[in-house]
Amino acid sequence: MSLTAAQKKTLRSVGHILNPVVRIGDKGLTEGVMGELERALTDHELIKISIAGAERDERAEIIQHLLKQSGAELVQSIGKTALLYRHNPKADPRLSNVARYTQ
Repeated sequence: MSLTAAQKKTLRSVGHILNPVVRIGDKGLTEGVMGELERALTDHELIKISIAGAERDERAEIIQHLLKQSGAELVQSIGKTALLYRHNPKADPRLSNVARYTQ
């Protein structure tokens, strides 16, 4: 499912107030990072990630790998921060950033 421009605009506005919940350090994509990414997307649907210590091309590769592995969609990428979204039909409204901030 591809996001429309209107959906991306709404998700970007919600993402603006979020803090990064997944931080990718100098060791890159470890098993722990991938596990935390999976948990965060399942619980929150919309998450912000921070990628430290990488050049622009390397960050783009990391983001593409994350999208491929997680099945998420890229909403926005600015500098060392990316906003990812993956719909969860059984999301807990108390945890889902989309459900909490778009009502």
